[in-house]
Amino acid sequence: MNNYDLTALIPNDFAADSRVWVYQSSRPFSEQQELEINEQLLQFYTQWQAHGAPVKGWAKLLFRRFIVMMADETNVEVSGCSTDSSVRVIKSIERQYEANLFDRLSITFLVKGQPEVLPMGQVQYAVDKGYITGETLLFNNLVATKEELLKHWLQPLQFSWMKNQIQLPINN
Repeated sequence: MNNYDLTALIPNDFAADSRVWVYQSSRPFSEQQELEINEQLLQFYTQWQAHGAPVKGWAKLLFRRFIVMMADETNVEVSGCSTDSSVRVIKSIERQYEANLFDRLSITFLVKGQPEVLPMGQVQYAVDKGYITGETLLFNNLVATKEELLKHWLQPLQFSWMKNQIQLPINN
């Protein structure tokens, strides 16, 4: 993943408007945990249903820190109950591995090829100290579709949703 091209990791037979959910872990998972989590996710999405109809789903742990779940609603729309079932799987993984997957107040950046998590309140400090810059890639977990995931999940801080919440140096 040196070039951070996600197309090799994401199924290409899903519609561009497939729904996406990104769950960021408070900590990285080990290689063994990654295997176990991916197996649990496979078991879930191969049996995922909405009102008795199979959902075309996919899920995977990426960067050992993000669970990305996707549903192609071309034939079967994901209902409230089927969304709830996906959240139950995420909460189960959260309990099993003692990791927070619902913390929306931490931001992850790609620093020296590795995901680094910062509390939102420390992002300006990290910019001020030069730890991150406007060019540093931010994981935009607000993406909602496959197309957004591929094009905007990793984006430079200076072009992200956070750009108006921090002050970048003039040269950025």
